Parts: sequence; structure tokens; C-alpha cells
Amino acid sequence: MNILFNLRETLKLLPVSDLKSLRYKIRRYTLTGFVLFCCILFTECGHDTPEKIFNITVLNSNFVVGFAGSGMERQLESPSVKLDEGSSEPVYMKRSDVINSKIEFAETNLKEIKGLKETDDTKEMLDASQALYEFIIPVYKTEYMQLAGLYDSDAAKDMIESKSALIHDKYSSRYEELYNKLIGSGKNMLKSIT
Repeated sequence: MNILFNLRETLKLLPVSDLKSLRYKIRRYTLTGFVLFCCILFTECGHDTPEKIFNITVLNSNFVVGFAGSGMERQLESPSVKLDEGSSEPVYMKRSDVINSKIEFAETNLKEIKGLKETDDTKEMLDASQALYEFIIPVYKTEYMQLAGLYDSDAAKDMIESKSALIHDKYSSRYEELYNKLIGSGKNMLKSIT
């Protein structure tokens, strides 16, 4: 408190021209510091860090785990419940809505992946992630939408099981290969940055 009081007394003794000069310098340095801070902040915000790329490519792939396998079968056999818009009663989601949400997520994520900046550390991971999504999106749009239609129309259980087995047999090995490649590239990238 004593120091602050002495500073006030000292400033009162300075001529008015010195005070204006001091105020000008304080404003100039404050403005310069603020501009530098903003430049650094905006420069860093536009940069795709390896961690951000890892999150978008590898961690977001968890949403498609179970593709062409038992995980997807369980999601279709026991769909999520949502609140009915007209009343506040819970209703089961249509299976086609479940698949549409998968398609929407996969397409959005693929678009985001294509917009990321590729580096030597992230190239393998970006390529693996893009290949995975480009593989699963058409299957969601065709075979899985057909399977969802069977569920939604209360088709015979053997028809549903047959279609599900067909999807599994046709796509599961390639999906596993692409998914494992993505996870492996993510692990390699993490090793290279740590």
C-alpha cells in the first residue's frame, strides 16, 4: 500500500507532458502486447495438431466399432429409445433412423478428415481413416438400410438373420483389416510424438 501511495505522489509531481507521454507508452505497449497475443492465438487455432488429428481419425472410429459384426446386430435388434415429439412418451427408434445416424456421422467425419492437413507423422493415419470410412459408408447406404427396412417392416426372423449373415460374411474381414490398420497407424503416430 505504501508503494502504491508513493507512486501516486510521484506521478502527481511529474509535469503534465510527462504524464501524457507515460500514458501513451502504456497504451502503446498494451496494444502491441494484445496484438501479439491475438496473432499467436489465431495462428495456433488454425493448426491441426497430431493430437487433434488422432482424435478425429482414431477416437471417432469407435462410433463404427461392430460394423459387419455382432455389435451392429445388437444395435439393430435393440434400438435406442427416444422421446416422442407429440407426447413425452418414449418410443423405439426406427432401425432406418439408427442407420441414418451412422451414415450422417460417417459422412461428416470423412469430410472433416479430408479437410485435415497431412504431415509425415499423420499421413498413414489419415489415409487409413479415409479408407475405412469410404469402405463403410456405401455398405450403410445399401445393405444396412435394406436390413433396417426388414427390421422396421417386421420381416421374418430368418430373412433378417440371412441378410445379417450376408453382410457379416461379405464385409467383416475387410472392415477388420481397415480398422486394425487405422488403430495401428494411430499407435505408430503416438509413438513418434512421445
